[in-house]
Amino acid sequence: MKNRSLGLFALTGLTLASFAQTNESVIMTINGKPVYKSEFENVYKKNSGKEVSKEQKSVKEYVELFSTFKMKVFEAEAIGLDTTASFKGEFAGYRKQLAQPYLTDKNVNEALLQEAYERMKTEVKASHILIRVAEDALPKDTIEAYTRLSIIREALLGKNPSAAKITEYETILKKSSFGLTKNASHQDSLNYNTKLATIKGLTTNLASGTDKFTLAAKKTSEDPSATENGGDLGYFTSLQMVYPFECAAYKTNIGDISMPVRTRFGYHIVKVADKRPSQGEILTAHIMVKFNKDMGDVEKDNLKLKINEIYTKLKAGEKFEDLARQYSDDKQSSEKGGQLQWFGSSRMPVEFEKAAFALGNNGDYSEPFKTNYGWHIVKRIDKKNIPAFNEMKNDLKQRIGKDSRTQAGRTSLIEKIKKENNFKENSLAKTEFFKIMDTTIFQGKWEAKKAEKLGNKELFKLGNTIYKQNDFAKYMETHQTLRPQMDYNMFLQQSFKSFVDEKIINFEDSNLESKYPDFKNLMKEYRDGILLFDLTDQKVWSKAVRDTSGLKSFYENHKNNYLWEERAEVTNYKCANEKVAKEVRSMLMKNKTEKEILEKINKTSQLNLNTENITYLKGENKQLDSNWKQGVVPTETNAKNTETTISVINKLLPKTPKTIAEAKGIITADYQNYLEKEWLAYLKNKYSVTINEEVLNSIK
Repeated sequence: MKNRSLGLFALTGLTLASFAQTNESVIMTINGKPVYKSEFENVYKKNSGKEVSKEQKSVKEYVELFSTFKMKVFEAEAIGLDTTASFKGEFAGYRKQLAQPYLTDKNVNEALLQEAYERMKTEVKASHILIRVAEDALPKDTIEAYTRLSIIREALLGKNPSAAKITEYETILKKSSFGLTKNASHQDSLNYNTKLATIKGLTTNLASGTDKFTLAAKKTSEDPSATENGGDLGYFTSLQMVYPFECAAYKTNIGDISMPVRTRFGYHIVKVADKRPSQGEILTAHIMVKFNKDMGDVEKDNLKLKINEIYTKLKAGEKFEDLARQYSDDKQSSEKGGQLQWFGSSRMPVEFEKAAFALGNNGDYSEPFKTNYGWHIVKRIDKKNIPAFNEMKNDLKQRIGKDSRTQAGRTSLIEKIKKENNFKENSLAKTEFFKIMDTTIFQGKWEAKKAEKLGNKELFKLGNTIYKQNDFAKYMETHQTLRPQMDYNMFLQQSFKSFVDEKIINFEDSNLESKYPDFKNLMKEYRDGILLFDLTDQKVWSKAVRDTSGLKSFYENHKNNYLWEERAEVTNYKCANEKVAKEVRSMLMKNKTEKEILEKINKTSQLNLNTENITYLKGENKQLDSNWKQGVVPTETNAKNTETTISVINKLLPKTPKTIAEAKGIITADYQNYLEKEWLAYLKNKYSVTINEEVLNSIK
């Protein structure tokens, strides 16, 4: 999308805001069309900054600018620019973009910004156990996952699962998708037996571990990394984890284990090990001796000799950056002296992070240390704390906009709209509709015509707008996709909720102009601005580029406005030393040509003499200006016997017009100004402006 909005109104010197046409005072008419006082007054006040006089004459000066603007907009409408597909598409794109802030609860969004910022001041060290369950899982599978994780949590809290609890879980497991049937596959049997055995063996499995949570994570968590890290996530802060998980971590006290929390990955329990003030971010450089893919532990340890040699050079005073360029195996950073990007907690390997943040001052560097990637020496370049809220606000908005928490503002707005517009749902009509649905919806083959026999009853009402069964039928037909079959009733309920939410947001969107005057004014600005841009492009800018014959005719009539100043065609002889310069001067006095001089002087060495031919404007070269005539320009003898330049003025050129090619930019710009003046004259002849002086004089 073209970003025209910022420069649109510079075309007339105005920033335009529009107001609803009412019975208020008319300040002017243009070909009989009324223009209202409020519109003009807002324009004037919007532009009356320090540079604008508050005297009455400045108001009258605005009449000319404003009426010209309105003429252009009316002309664009008259030739149908507002009906073109390109205009409609561009305007719709702007509207969609500008409507977004109005289609969410701003108070909720502001609270989310503040919450994220406040949480960023604290870093949480936590571990988790994950039981995977899909977002659209069947209720029986959701219950199984939740129950299994609840039993694990109780075991970690010392409440070992009783026989009754295990029997209860086994019953739930049998009803889930993992339950054994006569036709159960081998894999289903393995899943069933594994899950049941895990729960039955909790007491035994956890008894031998000093860190029960780590042991339980390795035994029970379905996070693949848990077998290595025991569920340990290290330190993290706001916006680094999915929102429900983040909330659980920040709300859980140190040493405690949270209740199961649902995310898009499944159910988690979170154990918080520590909380600390944010470390901020650090800028570092490093020297790395890299481990190869198949290298064993002995070979890795042998590379310590290399990093220690580099460390010895560093301590002896060699520059860190030079050593990084010469020896570091991290080629992406070595070219920059080893410099990395800014990072905070949980962005780098734990060992690297600890070594970097342990450095107390800029310029300090660490002893060699090892990570899974190799041996490193890290140097601190700079460190910074969390910026002030106002400095981070825009970045936080963007990050939250990509995060699941952004739905909170939309959800809150939907509830507000429901209350404001007396939302009423017809449960009987909804139930009736569900009965005519079938599983072809999962195959993407369901047809809306199946709902025709229902009678198209009202499903819900929002204000004075009624949404019927046929509306929902069309929605289901157009939104269906191939998908794995899930719980049928849950799918229908979710689909209906999505339908209602979409219609409510669309309802609000359609009423933005009537509900928010500032939005209506903004949309009018964009509409008129796009029209003005397109019209000016058509009549002036692009026309000046396309109309080659018109440009040529304009040039012929104004060519004396594009003159070259006096010029001199000069040959510069660049001599290696004064001895060569003396010989060149001698040959020039004998009227030898440039070619003859080069051939003779460079006979022994091509480095003796170089020449260049340049055209200088008078005033560009002081030495030439003082001897503005044909011939050799006098130069002083070079006592130091270094390179000497001898200039020869071959020809003096008088003032002459530039060709179109030589001055096309400025000629085109002047032609555009000419076209615009002609066009404005046409508009002022076509459109008659009548000013209501009494209304104009009332503006102060």
